[in-house]
Amino acid sequence: MTCPSPDLAAAARTAPPGAGPGAAEGAAEGAGLAVAALFLGALAMGVSPILVRLVSPEVGPFASAFWRVALALPALYGWMRAEEAGSPRLRRQALAPAALLAGLAFTGDLVFWHRAILGTTVANATFFATTAPVFVLLFAWLGLGRRPARATLAGLALCLAGGAALVGQSIRIDPGRLAGDRDGALTAVFFGLYFLAVERARARGLGAARVTFVASAVTAALLLGVVLLAETRPILPRSPGAAAGLVALALLSHAAGQGLLSVALGRLSSAFSSLVIFLEAVAAAALGWVVLGEALSGPQVLGGGLILIGIAVARPRDRRPPPPR
Repeated sequence: MTCPSPDLAAAARTAPPGAGPGAAEGAAEGAGLAVAALFLGALAMGVSPILVRLVSPEVGPFASAFWRVALALPALYGWMRAEEAGSPRLRRQALAPAALLAGLAFTGDLVFWHRAILGTTVANATFFATTAPVFVLLFAWLGLGRRPARATLAGLALCLAGGAALVGQSIRIDPGRLAGDRDGALTAVFFGLYFLAVERARARGLGAARVTFVASAVTAALLLGVVLLAETRPILPRSPGAAAGLVALALLSHAAGQGLLSVALGRLSSAFSSLVIFLEAVAAAALGWVVLGEALSGPQVLGGGLILIGIAVARPRDRRPPPPR
């Protein structure tokens, strides 16, 4: 007998006991909405390297990372209050360990991510950062005993091949870019930890808004320390355009992108969710072409296609037998 996929099986378990097939179908529909949130979140996060590049002449990398999170806090707080007012059963623990760990992991992610964006090409930085699924699967397997499904591994292989094709022309030994590539890889390690921490917090009953707000507050506090100790470039923007870029980075890439990711991780596994984040590489490469003039080649277009196929291969499936006629 073939079992339902973990994602849809988890969705079905959200239905109240004895609620019948209609409630289970509603839970499965909720999983479909979570997939949509995940896709939109990945696209929103894909805008971030473009915005960081646009504000980089006026604001240093650590400062832009700080403003990205700090400026999003009012919007995230308002979302948290609204979500919890509408769902009284949600836990309201301010110092939930998993949410705090998510904030620590996201701090490392942003520190190395913003360094990578300025240290290598947009496509390179995004590709190395989106290898986070490798670390999600590795940490989940070694630390939590979750063996990855064959479909997940096949999807990961296709996504990695697509990501390599996407940046194939820019992957070469270049001493001027090695530091940026290294920072991109370290970003993936921390982002992998972030996925698992958010998934854990959501499983413990915290709402998506609270998880995102608490993690962001921790990240903002830590990044402020990083800015004061390590930032060597300007902290405040000088022009209205740069200020608008920081606000867009906060509201679009962080509040919307990370918020939608938290929504998705309430219903979908971190393994599948991390694969969809490869769309961030596709979006970043496309925007790099449109905004920064970084032309796309045939192999890069093929790479984007392989990523989409990989996500389709690993997608959650409802394998329950059809009802009798």
